[in-house]
Amino acid sequence: MALLEVSGLSKRFGAVVVADAVSVSVEIGECLGVIGPNGAGKSSFFNMVAGTLPPDSGSIRFAGRDVTRQPAYKRARAGIVRAFQIPQPFPALTVYENLLVAAQYGGGLRGSAAEEWVVSVLREFGLAGKAGLLGGRLTLLDRKRLELAKAVASKAQLLLLDEIAGGLTEREVEELAALIVLLKRDHAIIWIEHIAHALRAASDRILLLHFGKKLLDGPPAEVLASPVVREIYMGLAPDEAA
Repeated sequence: MALLEVSGLSKRFGAVVVADAVSVSVEIGECLGVIGPNGAGKSSFFNMVAGTLPPDSGSIRFAGRDVTRQPAYKRARAGIVRAFQIPQPFPALTVYENLLVAAQYGGGLRGSAAEEWVVSVLREFGLAGKAGLLGGRLTLLDRKRLELAKAVASKAQLLLLDEIAGGLTEREVEELAALIVLLKRDHAIIWIEHIAHALRAASDRILLLHFGKKLLDGPPAEVLASPVVREIYMGLAPDEAA
């Protein structure tokens, strides 16, 4: 059984369709990349999975339970956690304190169990040497590392990554993709991203959305090389995509 099972998810705002009977599943150990042009429905899909936007129809099952009508905070506590393009640390708290808050209020840990867990997460993300720095003083790459580390510290099972490679250099994108590959060992991941080579490096499958409809869902090399992606996502004319 997949950790996340989305079936027939649909949503519209008047005449605008942001999700058209989308069905997809993700397992622990797997990263699903999501691509599509602006307005394709990517953010709406994330919002429905996270619980901040109710679908008109369809179902969302997580760890065998129907969470379609469950509020976002309950989904977060159950293990569905989102990381954003613009990192949102507590700027006046240290890196260690940021993770401790996540472990306590997201992961439900207390005392020495929370402290030991935070130390292990710091080491996993290469942040142990920066544990005493304020979250607002970190470099962009380290703030993004902290954003991911907070999700892991909160005991996430499903990571929803929302264009987290944005603003990074090529080398930093490679480092981030390598980290996501490591995170797949214990998590299911859905990653919305416009940087194709990052998705190619870390994803097992790529989902193409267009006007809320699922057009493709398959191996990264196959999806990214398809004429549909070249025409719709990359903006090439039909004859150029052939």
